[in-house]
Amino acid sequence: MDLIYLVIGLALLEYFIFGALVGQARGKHGVEAPAVTGHPEFERRLRVQQNTLEQLMIFIPSLLLFGHYWSESGAAGLGAVFIVGRLIYSRGYVADPSKRSTGFAIGFLAQMILLLGAIAGAVMDLLG
Repeated sequence: MDLIYLVIGLALLEYFIFGALVGQARGKHGVEAPAVTGHPEFERRLRVQQNTLEQLMIFIPSLLLFGHYWSESGAAGLGAVFIVGRLIYSRGYVADPSKRSTGFAIGFLAQMILLLGAIAGAVMDLLG
């Protein structure tokens, strides 16, 4: 499970960095807390961070369960794909929200494989 734990750590580090970039944009563009609107760059960075948090709620348990039922290395590989997808998503979204689709699709596909694999593994285990 060490590979999976490493991937979870990297995903959380990526999320932390996205949060730091929100703070940086807040300062750069003078968006005073608790405001969540202001300069478009700030708003896009905030959406990247918030959307990533939403995805992590599905990603982390799915990653752990997929690794348990199927393959640690397979789960870690799909997890790495998810992380790269989120990075591509972030870069695209911040540049122009219409450019977020590729990164979103990459992360979504990896996440769906993990989630469906986790569910399938649990069902198969239950059915013996």
